[in-house]
This record gives sequence, structure tokens and C-alpha cells, in this order.
Amino acid sequence: MKSDKLRIGILGCGPISQAAHIESCRKGRNVELYALCDAAEDLLYRVAEIHRPKFTYTNYGEMLPNNDIDAVIIGVSDFFHVSAAMKALKAGKHVLVEKPLGVTIEECLELEKVVKDSGLILQVGNMKRFDEGISTARDFVKNEMGEMLALKAWYGDNHARYTLTDNVMPIIERSDQSLKPARDVKGNKKQYYMLGHGSHLVDTARFFGGNILSVQAYHTEKFGAHNWLATVEFENGSYGQLDLSIGVRMDWHEGFQIYGEYGSVVGKTFNPWLFKSSEVDIFSAKDGQFRRPLASDGHFYRRQLEGFADTIIDRKPMTGASIEDGIANMRAMVAIAHSVESGERVKLSDVRGGL
Repeated sequence: MKSDKLRIGILGCGPISQAAHIESCRKGRNVELYALCDAAEDLLYRVAEIHRPKFTYTNYGEMLPNNDIDAVIIGVSDFFHVSAAMKALKAGKHVLVEKPLGVTIEECLELEKVVKDSGLILQVGNMKRFDEGISTARDFVKNEMGEMLALKAWYGDNHARYTLTDNVMPIIERSDQSLKPARDVKGNKKQYYMLGHGSHLVDTARFFGGNILSVQAYHTEKFGAHNWLATVEFENGSYGQLDLSIGVRMDWHEGFQIYGEYGSVVGKTFNPWLFKSSEVDIFSAKDGQFRRPLASDGHFYRRQLEGFADTIIDRKPMTGASIEDGIANMRAMVAIAHSVESGERVKLSDVRGGL
């Protein structure tokens, strides 16, 4: 550490970096936007003109040797996550990598070896863990609710979501020179939606319920919309129902219900670009009272980055998703895909490959 703030280099100047990570670096109490890197020189120039990092790079291999950079945020295509994270770790940088961790179980396991050998911090960008409503609900589930009876969680990305995001996001700069994977990642909608949206739903379920042992899943596609329904078996002996729906004809629809020995939790989660914490109603059977945290700070991307920096600077316990969480989430998504194909219940310990 060369300063009292974590000096961040961001790989990728695309939409997720512009809408979330760059602003978080500029607003965070313990971080500094130090460098930006993107292969598209025109995009890099326009974004750098707005945010004024100390350094800019069009070549990732030239940014990594900068010894003043403490950590790298990887905000590029899912198919580049693992290779970019490995390069950063081998260069001595801590890593915050966007979710999902990768696209196959095997590459995620290879990355785990590199993380352990490096002794550095790698955190996966499941930013909903830093939604104060969700984290408060989780504290109740872990510390007051007793045994969990059942969990339901749903994630409904609605048909009008781009109207909302266009209204509330900053104007996103784009470039025809941006580096893209060789394959058309949006061509396989089942894979694209599961990696992009299912990774949130699975992580939320595991955040509350713990490890998942097996899944039985079904998939329906109609009128351009997709739905996955999955029954998950938790290690704690309870079961959960997960509903992933993309293109629902209604408002954004995301939330959870958790029933336990000494209480229950019901939560409503909003489109993330509203930066509004989940509305969570917690009922404790011990005092017969409901409570709802105000949770006024809804910038979970900034809170995520500050938590990442706290782990590195002050050696606080990691509060975000670890490499192990990233692998477990990947296994769950692959198991859901395999169960849909086979019609059978699938154990997470048996799955290999990707979606």
C-alpha cells in the first residue's frame, strides 16, 4: 500500500464500469480511481476526459506493471473474467471481478489455485450482498431466526427495464472498437440470462440459506420470455424455490421470503440502477414485532468497493463473495442447466463444464 486509499485500476470502460465502478472509485471513502484501461482508444479517451484518472492504458499488460496500482476491477465480458483475474493476481494485484466468476467450473477452479498461491484478495462482484436491506435480513436469519424452514426467491427482469435504465443511468459512451469475445454471447439467451441474472438469484439464495447440495429445475420459453423454476436442496436440510424470469410483463419483480423457527423475512428488491435498498420486513416471534430498516444508503456498488478496500487495508473479514462463493454459484447455475436438459435432480458435486 502506497497511500491510505486503495489505488484502483479498472479494466474495461464499458457500461458496467461507467454506470457503477468508476463512480464508486470516485465516491468511495477509502479508494482512488488511479487508472483506466480499454482496448478501444476512442472510448478510453472519452471516459478519461470525464473522470480524469492519473493513468490510461490501451494495453492491459502495460497497466499491470504499474506498482502504484494496488487492485484491479475487472469489468469486461464474462468470457474474459478468469484470464484477466489470473494476470492481475500474478502481477501482485488484488482483484474485484464482476459476477459471474467465469463461464466454466474448471476455469474457476484453476483461478482458485492462483488466488491461494498469491495470498491476495479476490472478491466476486455480487453487489447485492451490500444492499443494506438484504444484509440486515441476513443478520436476522443467521443470528435470531433459528432453523430455516424454507426459502423462496425470485428475480424478474421486466420487459420495460431499458426504458428505466436509460432514464436513470448516465449517458453511456460506446465504441465500435471495443474488444468482444469471438462468439456471440447474446446469441445463446439461456446461457446469457443465467450468467447475467441467474448469478444474482443463486448468490442471494446461498447468502441466506447456505450451501446448495442439489437442484431440480425446469425451463419455459414463450413469446421471447424465459422462465426457470428450480427446487434447491440446502445443506441445512431445508428446501428453497427459485424463480428466474426474464422479460416479465410487469414492473421489475425481485424479492425473497424466508420462514424460520423464531421469525420470518419478506423482502422486495428494486431495479439496481435506482440505487434503492431492498424493503425488508422482519418479524420476530420472540417479541411479536415487525421491523423494517430504513437502509438509506443504497449505493451497493460503492459499498461493495469500500468493503473490498477494508479487507485489504484494515484486514477486516471479507463481507463480499469469495472465490469459493463464485465457484459454488457457478456449480449451481451449471446444475440448473443440466437438470433442465436431463429432467432429473442434479447434485452440485457431480457437475462439470459450463452452461
